[in-house]
Amino acid sequence: MRTADMTSDMRTNMRSLTNSLSPSITNMIRMDHTSVLATFHQYEISSSPRTKKALVDTACMALEIHAQLEEEIFYPAMRAADTDGTVMEKSVPEHNEMRRLITKLRGMEPTDAEYDQTFMELMRDVLHHVADEETTLLPDAERLLKDRLGELGMEMTKRRMQIAAPRAGEFASNTLRGLPTSTMLMAAGAVLAGTYLFRRSNSTHH
Repeated sequence: MRTADMTSDMRTNMRSLTNSLSPSITNMIRMDHTSVLATFHQYEISSSPRTKKALVDTACMALEIHAQLEEEIFYPAMRAADTDGTVMEKSVPEHNEMRRLITKLRGMEPTDAEYDQTFMELMRDVLHHVADEETTLLPDAERLLKDRLGELGMEMTKRRMQIAAPRAGEFASNTLRGLPTSTMLMAAGAVLAGTYLFRRSNSTHH
């Protein structure tokens, strides 16, 4: 067998191994959606200001990290795969609108008259964005990027840890300010699972 053929086979085998060990990027995006929506559903108008702020801050931080990961890793991969771009055209503007509402919320207090309304507006935008991605973009990705889903998932896991690490104190502060136990355990479990899978993949590759 020629050296070039052996190298090609090794790359194919490595990619297959990565895909089998790493959560796919599309499943990671779905998990992010589920986690944020679970936080949304914990929010009640009658909750204490402390709990409201903890939930809003947690949701906003998760959305910021999620949007950055999609824009750095997922969207470029999709553009390179030559999709028609219909959903992609809306995705970044929708992220920017979410960021606008997040900035507005961070300049308010939970006792402000428009606080609940602003968070509900953010929730509606996120639900619309999630519906677009889960009905169109993610199925397209699983068709067009089927040989790269695990590789991209590992890349997203690694980048998520880099982005989230400086904000660990912010997450801890949110939990202490009244984050419900179920949400705290869900978020902590997601972080631990991501860390385990990333380390497992790295140790296997070495």
